Amino acid sequence: MSHTTVSIIGLGWLGLPLAKQLQRVGCTVKGSCTTSSKVTDLNQAGIDAYQLQLNPAPEGNLNDLLDADTLIINVPPKAGKFGEDFHPKQIQHLTDAIDVSEVKHVIYVSSTSVYPELNRMVVENDVIMPDESAAPALVKAEQLVLALAPKKTLTVLRCGGLMGYDRIPGKYVAGKTVDSGDVPVNYLHQDDAVGILLTLIQQRTDGVFNAVAPEHPVRKDIYQKSCADFGYEQPAFEQPEQPVPYKVVSVEKLLQATQYAFRYPDPLQFFYRLGTE
Repeated sequence: MSHTTVSIIGLGWLGLPLAKQLQRVGCTVKGSCTTSSKVTDLNQAGIDAYQLQLNPAPEGNLNDLLDADTLIINVPPKAGKFGEDFHPKQIQHLTDAIDVSEVKHVIYVSSTSVYPELNRMVVENDVIMPDESAAPALVKAEQLVLALAPKKTLTVLRCGGLMGYDRIPGKYVAGKTVDSGDVPVNYLHQDDAVGILLTLIQQRTDGVFNAVAPEHPVRKDIYQKSCADFGYEQPAFEQPEQPVPYKVVSVEKLLQATQYAFRYPDPLQFFYRLGTE
C-alpha cells in the first residue's frame, strides 16, 4: 500500500485514527474537516488536511481530495438538523464530482440503522431499497454511491454502534432507567472499524457489508459492566409491558469476503478509557 493515496472526507472520531493508521502502513493520506483551525492542527500533525463543507454542495478544496486512488466518505447524515433530503443531496454532489475524477475505489461509511427492528438476524439483502429501510435517506445515499459502477470499485460499509476509547456505554445510561436491557447490541470497536476499512482498502473489496462485532451480548450486561468499570451510577432496569423490538446484525458476509480477524469480537471486552484518544 506504500504507493496508495487515500482521501478521507470526514476526519472525525473514526476518520482521524484511520488516517493515522494509513500513514503507519505507508499510504499517502489526505482528509477533510469543516473548520480552518482543525486544518491547521492536522497539518501540524503531518496530515494533509483541507477545509470542506457539504452545504449540501461542496464548499472548499474538493478537487485536491479527489486526486486519490481511494476515497472514503465518512459524513454524518445530520437528518435531525437538516431534514431527510439533506444527506442524499450531499452525496449526489460528491458522486457527480467523483464520477469524472481519477478515484478508483470509493468506500461509503453507512450504518446498521438502515435495518428495521425485525426481531431476528438481519443480513445485507434485507435492505436494498429505501422503502425497506428504517433510515431511507441513508439507503438513497448508498444507492448514489453504488450507481458509480462499473467505472469505480464501490464498497458500502454499514457500521454498527461505534464504541471504544472515550465512547463508554455506561456514561450514557448512568443513573437512568432502561427498559431495553434484554435487547442484544450491535456494537463495533473503533479499532476494528479502522482495521476493517484498512482491509477493504488493501483488498479493494466491492459490495455492501455489515460491520459489527460477531458477538451480541444484551444491553443490561454491557451497561452494568461498563458502569462498574468506571464508577458510574448503575442504571435501573424495568421490564416493559411489551417486548422491545430488536435486530441482530450479521457480519458473516464481511468475514467470508475479507477473512478479517476481529481484535474485539465481544463487546463485553471492548477497550475503553476516559478522555479522548
